Amino acid sequence: MKKIFFGLFLMMSVMAFSQTDLVFAEKTFNFGKIKQNVPATHVFNFKNNGSKPLIIEKAEAQCGCTKPEYPVEPIFKGKSAEIKVTYNAAALGAFTKKVTVTIANDPNPVELLIQGEVIP
Repeated sequence: MKKIFFGLFLMMSVMAFSQTDLVFAEKTFNFGKIKQNVPATHVFNFKNNGSKPLIIEKAEAQCGCTKPEYPVEPIFKGKSAEIKVTYNAAALGAFTKKVTVTIANDPNPVELLIQGEVIP
């Protein structure tokens, strides 16, 4: 019985601390000052450093003012791709917006951040 519990504990520990094989060149981007009502876009580049193809299930922005675009086809071993994030820049002032990237069969989503300040 102890072996079963130890095995389950070990498996859950490995899953909790596993990291994705999707490696981003950067996870945060600062636009600096951008003009109001002029959408701003940044491309986050990444590479699959794992041994299996990876599939991005979804990339969700925390609000409707931010739109992520991501590849729906598998990213094969050693290949690179990108996630394009566009901020609509309608509201004046400083902003920080998060995009959560969920990868199939990976319990740890990746968080991307964009920030900046919208000026008139």
